[in-house]
Amino acid sequence: MKRNANNIKSKAKKIKLLLTDCDGVLTDGRVYYSERGEEMKIFSLRDGMGVERLRKLVDVDTGIISGENSEILLRRVEKLNIKEYYFGIKDKLEKFIEILEKNDLSADEIAYIGDDCNDLEIMKHVGLSACPSNATSEIKKSANLIMDSEGGYGAFRDFAEVIIENKLK
Repeated sequence: MKRNANNIKSKAKKIKLLLTDCDGVLTDGRVYYSERGEEMKIFSLRDGMGVERLRKLVDVDTGIISGENSEILLRRVEKLNIKEYYFGIKDKLEKFIEILEKNDLSADEIAYIGDDCNDLEIMKHVGLSACPSNATSEIKKSANLIMDSEGGYGAFRDFAEVIIENKLK
């Protein structure tokens, strides 16, 4: 894990909500189509456990902000009991500001993990940011942490564990 900030521990201790992108973070960024034309995506069970561990061990909620509007993602949100989810969002920074106001949070109480250019603005405003190891180079330059895992292969879980570990210290 590459660290782009010296004060990860102090940043992580403040986190109350971890927001994430979907495609490229919770999935490997690929879309699969069946012979019947059904869209399919693969989610990591490890990431799902990260959502549960955040909630149970350190009382940190999880939210999803996705540019896509997907029935598959809605099923994943329901399975993980995620209350903060926003689909079809083109301006993630605007949604971030709404989330701050709705939940009476400050920017330093929110963490975000993203992988591509549409995540850049929100990553500049949160208290702690991360990206999968296969994120774009622009995102890697901006993130406080670059996870060892790729998107869809545990990057979200790894970031969750950083937050958990530092909040429990």
